[in-house]
Amino acid sequence: MEAKIRMDERNIRAKRKQTLSTMVIYMILVLLLMIIAAPIAFAIIKSTQTSDQVLRYPPMLTFGKAARANFSAAWGQYGLSRMMLNSLFIAIVGSAGKIITALLGALAFVYFDFPAKTFWFFFVLLTLMLPVPVIIVPLFNVMASLHWCNTYYAVTIPYMASATGIFLFRQHFMSIPTSIVDAARIDGVGPLRFLVKILVPMSLNVIGAMIVIQFIYLWNEYLWPLIVISVPTRQVVQVGLKILSGGGAQGVTNWGVVMAGALIVALPPLVVLLVLHEYFMAGVGLADEK
Repeated sequence: MEAKIRMDERNIRAKRKQTLSTMVIYMILVLLLMIIAAPIAFAIIKSTQTSDQVLRYPPMLTFGKAARANFSAAWGQYGLSRMMLNSLFIAIVGSAGKIITALLGALAFVYFDFPAKTFWFFFVLLTLMLPVPVIIVPLFNVMASLHWCNTYYAVTIPYMASATGIFLFRQHFMSIPTSIVDAARIDGVGPLRFLVKILVPMSLNVIGAMIVIQFIYLWNEYLWPLIVISVPTRQVVQVGLKILSGGGAQGVTNWGVVMAGALIVALPPLVVLLVLHEYFMAGVGLADEK
């Protein structure tokens, strides 16, 4: 009887200790969430204030009455709407092109035999080590020789080669059982049909992860579009944010408008991430396992 009582007391203490540990963990997570969310909340508040209210010291942490004026100015007066359409087009076309070329490249590296295949695969991976400033000048010369400057070709086609995508799809294709490949060969399925009918449906998680990664990457592109595009109507949204923060009347930056523009610009990547977050998490987890 006494032994049972002591065991019950130990179980109660263990449960209390576990409950306390859980509470501490949740408190830490809530604190980290507040730290992460603080800049977003600050931007939302400042997007509703006038320029004088934004620059007031001590900071004004209540909502203002200039939200409509700030969002209207960012959307219309500074041309952010047109630049968002440009960035959306570039992100969609660039992401689709990257995924298609990566699928074809991975198909070749896994299911085809050709001379120096291993060498060419490591050569593709070697391109990941090249910093962007190294390739900007020769890439600009190529675009100029093709007369592609100030066109959508210059901000979409160079992004369609993806060493990261080829690597991820290759690793995933190598995990597919060879019995499936052998069965397809016996049935006379060609390479492209095998890719479309079998490999793509089995790679939806990786494709979803690639869409999220590439869309956000292309949406946030700044340096290359700034160099190769000089026509304002074809410029991207990140350059638009820089123009928006460059100054308004008499060179004074309206930070309320800047915050409103930043919130507008953050919406499309957020929507893509929310829609495809399950594919993204599964695809990234799958890639980590390889």
